[in-house]
Parts: sequence; structure tokens; C-alpha cells
Amino acid sequence: MHNNLLTVFLLGQGQGQGGIMDFVPLILIVVVFYLFMIRPQLKKQKEQKQFRENLAKGDKVTTVGGIHGKITDVKDNVVMLEVAASMILKVEKSAVSAAFDAKDSAQRTAK
Repeated sequence: MHNNLLTVFLLGQGQGQGGIMDFVPLILIVVVFYLFMIRPQLKKQKEQKQFRENLAKGDKVTTVGGIHGKITDVKDNVVMLEVAASMILKVEKSAVSAAFDAKDSAQRTAK
């Protein structure tokens, strides 16, 4: 009898039930991180990749460095940007960040 009480005292009564419940907060944290941080970032990367694959001659774009230009040629990983009358820059596709049109450009400079 004394031995049984000692065993119950040392092992504890609720340890068998709490094993899975101890991981619930950790699992919830992982789910929240996925939903609010990882998933939106993956979606944004997918959209950016699709945008870069669909670049075409004549598109007006902005690079990550802030250079505005019109695409004159598209190759595998490179686009040729016309930034002035006869000035053409060779830029990596990964450096192209967004498309714009003349109306957007005029509105930005007016502000």
C-alpha cells in the first residue's frame, strides 16, 4: 500500500492526459505564423514571379533602384530598358519591381 501511494505521488496523476494538451499552444503559434506571415509572403512572391514572366516589349516599368523606363527587348533573364531618347540599359528581370503608366507618373510628380 505504501509503495502504491509513493508511485502515485512520484508519477503524478494528470501527466498522461496533459501530454497532447501541452503542445496545443505551440501548434496554434505555428498556425498563426503560417496564416499571417508565411502565406501572404508566398502569395506575394508568386504574384511577383508571374509579373516578371509576363513582361513584354512596350511595358513601362520601375526597377528596384527607382529607374523608370520602357522595355525594348526581353530575353531569358534580362530586359532592355529605354530610359531616355537613345539610352538603353540592360537590367536583370529580378530588378524590375512594378509596372506603371504615364498617368501614374504624372500624378506622382504633381504631388
